[in-house]
Amino acid sequence: MAPPATLVRTARQLWHCQWRLLMGGLGPADDQGRYRRPAGAFTSLPPLPEDAGDPGGHVLIVGRSCPWAHRAWLTWTLRGLAATIDTVVVVPDPAAGRWRFETPFEGCQTLLDLYRRCGADPRARATVPALYSRSRGQILVSESARLIELLNAWPAAAGAPDLAPQEDVPAIATWRERLQSDVNDGVYRCGFARNQAAYDEAEAALFAALEAVEAGLTAHGESGSGWLCGGTHPSLADVVLFPTLIRLELVYAPLFGCSRRPLWQLPRLWDWRRRFHALKGVALTCFPTAWRSDYFGALFPLHPSGIVPAGPDLATLVGSPPPAAPGAPTR
Repeated sequence: MAPPATLVRTARQLWHCQWRLLMGGLGPADDQGRYRRPAGAFTSLPPLPEDAGDPGGHVLIVGRSCPWAHRAWLTWTLRGLAATIDTVVVVPDPAAGRWRFETPFEGCQTLLDLYRRCGADPRARATVPALYSRSRGQILVSESARLIELLNAWPAAAGAPDLAPQEDVPAIATWRERLQSDVNDGVYRCGFARNQAAYDEAEAALFAALEAVEAGLTAHGESGSGWLCGGTHPSLADVVLFPTLIRLELVYAPLFGCSRRPLWQLPRLWDWRRRFHALKGVALTCFPTAWRSDYFGALFPLHPSGIVPAGPDLATLVGSPPPAAPGAPTR
């Protein structure tokens, strides 16, 4: 027997009020209901440390599920920085709403402990990625956009590509600005929108940007290059796009409503994702099970049940050509 209509209306009104309250804690919005990413700590680009070349002198702190950390991890990988920068992986603690170290790091149990010890504003969020200097006992930078620039300037392994060659800097900057707004933040502006108008605006901008990338890749493909800014190897523009695109079908389409077009309908972009994933070391930075469990399990206002639904196997998303049918479901 169906519940009385008045009970349904009351329950919906109460849940909507609770949802707005919970969303306020998840991510702030402006007066039009548009999600606005809050400012973090350690956001300025520091100079290259004098001891940048010292083995193990610095630590890159990352989380497996965070796309902002993923872009730093990718830059670290492509530049071959393992000899001079160690990595430490933090894991989410959904009950406490923070990142924690699997084993104590510099005497700290959580990333928030480390941020506070390094002098962060007590109101600031403790986020990944973060680059920590062992000699200074200090977080140098945690803003991912600035961190990848610093890592690209770091003394790299022999033969490692420059991800921001001087001749491509203007094009890289143009792409990064649009991708940051409409794609990287764009999926969150879809998922965290407070109303239909805010969602519609963000969703339209997201797919317009993806179609612009498809057009750009088509133009470069005709000239013999398959990367966003041309050339024989990816740039920082490609680096910032990949973490969002590799999570699209696994997380952002089902959870954030970014499902207007499956990526296989943008064949150049599909092939770009496949080729980027095939770069040396990139697959080792991808953790689809963690992505899905952390997003679906932790974002309670968007997915109250906490049930992690089945999704496509990552292998079907980085294959070529695009699949004719969905891949086998997996957790």
